[in-house]
Amino acid sequence: MTENGVMSRAKVLTIDTMNPTVKKVEYAVRGPIVQRAVELERELSEGMKKPFAEVIRANIGDAHAMGQQPITFFRQVLALCSYPELLSDNTFPEDAKSRACRILQSCGGNSLGAYSASQGIDSVRHDVARYIERRDGGVPCDPDDIYLTTGASDGIVTMLKLLVCGEGAGRTGVMISIPQYPLYSAALAELGAVQINYYLNEEKCWSLDISELQRALDEARRYCNPRALCIINPGNPTGQVQSRECIEDVIRFAAKERLFLMADEVYQDNVYADGCQFHSFKKVLFEMGPEYSETVELASFHSTSKCYMGECGFRGGYMEIINMDEEVKAQLTKLLSVRLCPPVPGQALMDLVVNPPRPGEPSYDSFIKERTATLSALAEKAKLTEQVLNTVQGISCNPVQGAMYSFPRITIPDKAINEATDQGQLPDMFYCMKMLEETGICLVPGSGFGQKDGTYHFRMTILPPRDKLKILLNKVKEFHQKFTQQYS
Repeated sequence: MTENGVMSRAKVLTIDTMNPTVKKVEYAVRGPIVQRAVELERELSEGMKKPFAEVIRANIGDAHAMGQQPITFFRQVLALCSYPELLSDNTFPEDAKSRACRILQSCGGNSLGAYSASQGIDSVRHDVARYIERRDGGVPCDPDDIYLTTGASDGIVTMLKLLVCGEGAGRTGVMISIPQYPLYSAALAELGAVQINYYLNEEKCWSLDISELQRALDEARRYCNPRALCIINPGNPTGQVQSRECIEDVIRFAAKERLFLMADEVYQDNVYADGCQFHSFKKVLFEMGPEYSETVELASFHSTSKCYMGECGFRGGYMEIINMDEEVKAQLTKLLSVRLCPPVPGQALMDLVVNPPRPGEPSYDSFIKERTATLSALAEKAKLTEQVLNTVQGISCNPVQGAMYSFPRITIPDKAINEATDQGQLPDMFYCMKMLEETGICLVPGSGFGQKDGTYHFRMTILPPRDKLKILLNKVKEFHQKFTQQYS
């Protein structure tokens, strides 16, 4: 009996009785460092004295939170869709109004608040298909192969659910790059799949070597059944942009080894380095001829959250499925129907991304100006980040060819490594936590993404405004010098 006379009993759901796979899930981008950053922000707001005036979050690719401005046309159309009474307001351009009317006519009851089909609004899927055809130089795209998703993450997890099966040595293995975006390791842990690591080559600007894919695959076949190969291009967290030759090699490898290809292409507009160009896996696959285009199974993913849009909160995205078995496709549709539909405002935004203002329309010039300014600023900040970090002894940063992050290698003195070990922390977590406490800068340790043993890194976004990014980089420089002296 308890003090008030009520019989006590053990809880049904405890840490010992919960789903064990959930306990294996880790997501460094919102891990302990970020939780501490939130506490520091609260302490600052309560007037507590810190050696810094603000917390600068460079831990996550949340563009608008970092000050990037939304595209005016996108927000105008979404405002009109959300509150159609505004259609009579003359301050909105006519092309925004016509686009809003078209979207609303595709919605149940002419309202964004209605459910859509589970695969997504039909007209939006057709617009996505036409966009892909334009992007890929006329390679055909069937709207029935397009599935609108709740951000790219939802599509990736859904495809992994379809792929994972078997027990013991027959359990599905999925090949992911190291360093990797932690969504992949988290999803595989939750699904109880086997994570197969292949390492990107840091010495060659984080390039992908087929020999390394072969090594990882051959080793994995001893203890699991490798069925899928995941590629992130442009790379997160490493920022590399794959060459066409590399993509061809990957497709040949997947065909030879009978692997389902998953191409995460959410940063396809974020390419900055001279000589680099985005090539979609779909385009390269079809240009390699029917030997590959009619056999290799491919799922590719895009999102409204990155590129020049940065509209993370709307959770818009799509996936395109190539060469999927028709019976499996029916199962995919069934699986998606359980969730009813992706957020309809996100679907509307995806439609605007793939079908922006055209030349001659009232909003075209301002759209191009805003889009160009955003991407140009990101390119400048990518170069600035690389240049400043490479002036620091003990920090080495590869060129940020694309995406939104740098992933520099850091040298951590043995004394600091030993102190971190004594405190039960990984050395790069120790380093990043100290930086947060002393400078207010929130970065993510490389261990959260995976790295070769004996190497240490951190990931930082290039998203803060240029002036704030300069402050951030100088603080990182000063901290690293001080940290190295302290533990030498």
